[in-house]
Amino acid sequence: MFTLRRSGRALAVTGAAFVMALSAAPAQAADVLAPGEIAMSSNVTHVANVPTPASIAGTINTDLAFQGDYAFMGNYGGFSIVNIKNPKKPQVVSSVVCPGSQMDMSVYGNLLIGSVDSSRNDDSCSSVTQSAAQKSSWEGLRIFDVSDKANPRYVKSVETACGSHTHTLVPDKEGKNVYAYVSSYSPSDAFPDCQRPHDLISIVKIPLDNPTAASVVKAPVLFPDGGNPGDGQPYPNGTSATTGCHDITAYPSKGIAAGACMGDGILMDIKDPENPQVIDVVRDDENFAFWHSATFNNDGTKVIFTDELGGGGRATCNEAIGPKRGADAIYDIAPGNKLTFKSYFKIARHQADTENCVAHNGSLIPVKGRDIMVQAWYQGGISIWDFTDSANPHEIGFFERGPWSQPLNGGYWSAYYYNGYIYGSDFNLGLDVFKINDPRTNQANSVKMDIFNPQNQGEYAEHGKGVPGGR
Repeated sequence: MFTLRRSGRALAVTGAAFVMALSAAPAQAADVLAPGEIAMSSNVTHVANVPTPASIAGTINTDLAFQGDYAFMGNYGGFSIVNIKNPKKPQVVSSVVCPGSQMDMSVYGNLLIGSVDSSRNDDSCSSVTQSAAQKSSWEGLRIFDVSDKANPRYVKSVETACGSHTHTLVPDKEGKNVYAYVSSYSPSDAFPDCQRPHDLISIVKIPLDNPTAASVVKAPVLFPDGGNPGDGQPYPNGTSATTGCHDITAYPSKGIAAGACMGDGILMDIKDPENPQVIDVVRDDENFAFWHSATFNNDGTKVIFTDELGGGGRATCNEAIGPKRGADAIYDIAPGNKLTFKSYFKIARHQADTENCVAHNGSLIPVKGRDIMVQAWYQGGISIWDFTDSANPHEIGFFERGPWSQPLNGGYWSAYYYNGYIYGSDFNLGLDVFKINDPRTNQANSVKMDIFNPQNQGEYAEHGKGVPGGR
């Protein structure tokens, strides 16, 4: 039985019937939760919450990274390090005030790398906003030494063209360096460090034994033809022009990466980390407004691309927008490394018009022989869904809250599976921990990782031995 739990009253339906309802039912007023109300499937338990530390509570939480017994949570005002050795009683170890959106993060060895995509007057943690039209302005990567989790130390900054909206780590084979593929976009003729056409990414090389020597070593053009020109139509029907990438997910053991690049989805060969090569490009000018992020299945034979219709600040999970926009798109990787569209997936629980909701960041749940993912949908909550059959994806679990007090400004930025638990970064409420108990996912409990950066996928062993590599 699949049981929906909602504020003390339960609605029980069979799994098949519930899936049918999610994929086909029209919007109902009963779908929308009241403020403060919580709903979840019976296979999901809310285990714990860690409130945002007071020092950075005035700004929103963003992305997550994991290493050992620690979760690293970004925030527009800095970041936090949380001890999750006991996921039922997580504890904040430290909180660093260092403003600059979005502070998407990765961790590698003793280093924490954060993305800054807001123009600052300098690279310091005491910087303030300054127009990108001024040549002296700074944005890019910040690198911290987190060997002492209680006392992170800022060691290096690297300025990159148009800043760093997100970044993706790709280690070299010798274990001496890690590369950061920096995704950025929205150039302007008025910005001296962010000029058109900006059809490129920046590649930062970080020597692990001397991170202060980190620097931009390449800026490969990925779209020599200019990429998708966009169609100029207003929301919700417009297609974005490609002026850079929003997010790249690397799968180093497979030698491939997938890029979500505004108006285009791409597949890359990254066997030579300093010289990535685009091997296929796909577009969806009918239903995709903004190619936002990508996730491979464990075999590296599929890619999930997300469409961030409305930029994360619109109510797109409703009957008016429908099931194909603001959704996930599932692509199989056919022979010859060709991306082949199979289907869309979108949560069918309709949200209030005050709730920002769209496909956002997630990761695989490591289940042998199946493709199952957990994913954040802003105020649409957290969804757990199965795409083993690429043409027929379906939800198997979820958690969500009613509308946040500030319209279109709440919910989950990201949701990831790590060592038996699901961790969600809520804009305003901090770090949430969940447990899924389901025969379809329980074998994942035996897969243990020592590091997890969602934009750098490790190939999990399907016999409980975890993800190889990592530092």
